[in-house]
Amino acid sequence: MARRTGRTGRTGRGAAVWRAVERSAVVGAVLCVASAVLPGQVVVAAPSVPSYAFAHDARSAPAATGTTGAARLEPGATYRSSLQDEDKAYYRLELDGTSNVYVSVTAIPRAGATLSAGDGISVSLQDADSTTCSSDSVTVGTARSPQPLTAWGARELLPGKGLCQKAGTYYVVVEHTGSDSSGSGSASGSGEEETDLSADRPWDLELAPVSESPLAKAAATSVPEAWDSATPTPPGDEPVTVRGGAGFTEAAAVEQGVRSDEIVPGQTLFYKVPVDWGRQLTATVDLGSADKTSGYVVDALDLTLYNPVRASVKETGTGYGGSQKSVSLPPVPPVRYVNRYAPTDPTKSLRFAGSYYLVVHLAAQVAESFGEGPYGLTLRVRLGGSTQAGPGYARQSTPRGFFDVGVPDPEPSASAGAGSADASGDGPSGGDPAMKAVAVGGIGAGSVLLMVLGVWTLTARRRAAAQMRVNAQNPTA
Repeated sequence: MARRTGRTGRTGRGAAVWRAVERSAVVGAVLCVASAVLPGQVVVAAPSVPSYAFAHDARSAPAATGTTGAARLEPGATYRSSLQDEDKAYYRLELDGTSNVYVSVTAIPRAGATLSAGDGISVSLQDADSTTCSSDSVTVGTARSPQPLTAWGARELLPGKGLCQKAGTYYVVVEHTGSDSSGSGSASGSGEEETDLSADRPWDLELAPVSESPLAKAAATSVPEAWDSATPTPPGDEPVTVRGGAGFTEAAAVEQGVRSDEIVPGQTLFYKVPVDWGRQLTATVDLGSADKTSGYVVDALDLTLYNPVRASVKETGTGYGGSQKSVSLPPVPPVRYVNRYAPTDPTKSLRFAGSYYLVVHLAAQVAESFGEGPYGLTLRVRLGGSTQAGPGYARQSTPRGFFDVGVPDPEPSASAGAGSADASGDGPSGGDPAMKAVAVGGIGAGSVLLMVLGVWTLTARRRAAAQMRVNAQNPTA
């Protein structure tokens, strides 16, 4: 701009040429501004693993190392906390004597940590007299790939069960299990020893307590033994693109059919499926082939089904040698209230209607053998059985409508759902942040372009008018 204003005395053909040069310079400068603010113009490095997406309204619940001073959890709210390797974490519940209460705990191992197969968490729910009402545990398994780990605790009011049936104070106890191998070593598998800079970082926790109302009238307690256990043919519809979420609260809503997605090694994708009373959910995940087929990763692809309170129902997995692989959940019984009286899982966990979660994880070690991806992923979902009437709760659950299917959430498209897997964990609320940036950048660049061209046009017109006046006053000029 300074150079252009210094040459305003040029006239005739030379001036026209120079004005063309000025116009090109202005437009080029504005386009440079536009390209600087548009995220899509930035060269993207190798894909990174999105972090776990916590509930956007999660409350803080500091972990207590004992029952004294334990933070209180309220059913219906979601909490964020942390767990040190060497500590137990305690949280408090004040429960009535009529409701079932379930508390899920999702632990997120620190990024890049080197884990042993036995590293994980245990969750128990205890009364004020140290009686254990329930206990559950989960580990990363032989893949040793850092991923969200979810276990749960429950206070259930069941006929003939004498423990933990009274109103009063209860405690959720979370503990790290396994050997603490995450303090040193290389996560890359290169064999070179190095200090893990994340060794002193705690594992983040997400806690989600839920209260289930009693029934208005007593119901049967015997579990039907017969159910359709045949393996159905996965749907073969044309895939619809979807973007899996990065956490339970941002799980992508899907229904029966075929969905296509992408996944990078170390990533975990979350999908939720509305399953009504009497329906049977089956699912298959196909992983696309890599550019090479040398090497093999054990437990490379995991598929886990969780019920609405985030209790694991069934899981399956497969290794990967670079060629396409497919893995399917074994058939499970239909969802029925009476399933809670079954002696074992998976039947026991299929006790609620509501949103069931399909969680897919691709082991981080896949990147070492076959590249960083992304890899094509196809999710095939089928709902069998027939819808039945609900059990007749005496009142609403907490949160309200939690065990109702209701109107399903709209399925996000590829462009609208990308924010679910945003590495920032901020989630898709209000639209994809990247697309927002593109829109804002485009609008901003356009505004600058119009403003600059408007000023340039006005200046040119004034110069032309001034030149006409000079010519009129000096005809021989």
